[in-house]
Amino acid sequence: MTGRFHKMHGLGNDFVVIDTRHAPLEMSTQRARSIADRHTGVGCDQVIVLAPSNTEDALMRIWNADGSTAAACGNAFRAISILLGDATLETLGGPVTITRSGADASVTMQPPSFAWNDIPLAYPVDTGRLPVAWDALANPVAVNVGNPHVVFFVDNAETIDLEALGPRIENDPLFPDRVNVNVASITGPSSLRLRTWERGAGLTRACGTGACATAVAAIRSKRVSSPVDVEMTGGNVIVEWHMGEWQTGSSILMTGPATHVFSGEIDWELFPV
Repeated sequence: MTGRFHKMHGLGNDFVVIDTRHAPLEMSTQRARSIADRHTGVGCDQVIVLAPSNTEDALMRIWNADGSTAAACGNAFRAISILLGDATLETLGGPVTITRSGADASVTMQPPSFAWNDIPLAYPVDTGRLPVAWDALANPVAVNVGNPHVVFFVDNAETIDLEALGPRIENDPLFPDRVNVNVASITGPSSLRLRTWERGAGLTRACGTGACATAVAAIRSKRVSSPVDVEMTGGNVIVEWHMGEWQTGSSILMTGPATHVFSGEIDWELFPV
């Protein structure tokens, strides 16, 4: 069975996007992992599937390169705007609104959560300063922005060995659903430098939800003020968030570029379910 796909990326965080709204396709852990394989498949950090929605313009589902699923992917939200234009997406993390403007897209995501059981964590603890450490990384902020994140503020994000520490923290028993790991350095009153170890995908050139989680954590702790210019290896996004009530605050608005690389056709039977 031959089908069409799109190769896209947001600041180097790349996706295989499959629109199944008019041509249904079964997705599974095995199939997603095979498609994402950079040697024997198409190759990507995430496989994105668009499907019909009863409430929004499309239902969006996300599979990481290891075949696990995610509820949110900020860079992919922006990329989808290239296909759909202005739209609202149904996701496992709640409705997401995307607005296209030239080469950029703005994404309005649900308010963040700081409750320990929403992250989730294995036990109740202050999510503003977790009393834990992994070598040089200590006392992170935990926040859920549709998927779980911990954020470590360090003097120099470039000096942290995320390839070694990232998988250790991601798979720590403290995080029942695993976790995305962010290290950030404050570079100005409204700017920061970010590196992310992405749950299920590894070290990434950019992580949209990581940018949102880190900006929110930095604003909440008064390290920066909104809007925040978040610099990542692949480029920059702007994140706006207003704290309000500490439990959630406002919705998160992220703006940045996304790129359509190419479209292709493939025999899905090469990737068994």
